[in-house]
Amino acid sequence: MRTSERYKLLIEYFSKHQPEAETELVYEKPYELIVAVILSAQCTDKRVNIITPEFFKLFPDEKSLAKAEFEDVFSIIKSCSYPNNKAKHLIGMAKTLVEKFDSVVPSDIEELQMLPGIGRKSANVIASVVFNKAVIAVDTHIFRISDRIGLSTNAKTPLETEKQLTKHIPEDKRAIAHHWLLLHGRYICKARKPDCGNCGIKTFCRFYENNKKG
Repeated sequence: MRTSERYKLLIEYFSKHQPEAETELVYEKPYELIVAVILSAQCTDKRVNIITPEFFKLFPDEKSLAKAEFEDVFSIIKSCSYPNNKAKHLIGMAKTLVEKFDSVVPSDIEELQMLPGIGRKSANVIASVVFNKAVIAVDTHIFRISDRIGLSTNAKTPLETEKQLTKHIPEDKRAIAHHWLLLHGRYICKARKPDCGNCGIKTFCRFYENNKKG
């Protein structure tokens, strides 16, 4: 099957079956999403959503977080992965947001990456979710299943995958396509054992074609 046809079928399927896919991180404003995104690195969204209510009670905005003591932040987030680094990143992010951006979350991808703890993937998540930018964030799930499904070809890095996805997915579908692929990789196309029996896109999946037929 041609790559372009695979993309066409994928967009048609998810547009019909998952028209309102969105992030599972719970947030109410851009600052809160940045905090949640930093915490979510190599940590489940479920765990992050357990941590953030208490976090936002103590640090409701970037100004309060910028003045926080490391120990106070660490004590709240210690149940997530890499709490030491994340505590430093969170405080640094808040200080940068206050001092460099006058407490306004930037929409520009490059400017977002100036915030400690925010790399390209995280910047793309924030830009697409908060500002509806036509960008695709490629995390480990999306990097993996893009290759498995057949959406990417010989991509060695998340950036290469991002470029291929961007090339084939129309601008108006890129923000939601991130969620389609992420959720599909999280719940159906799992790393160790993809659930092909409950997969709605297996008829045009490269992995299924190569491993499950005849």
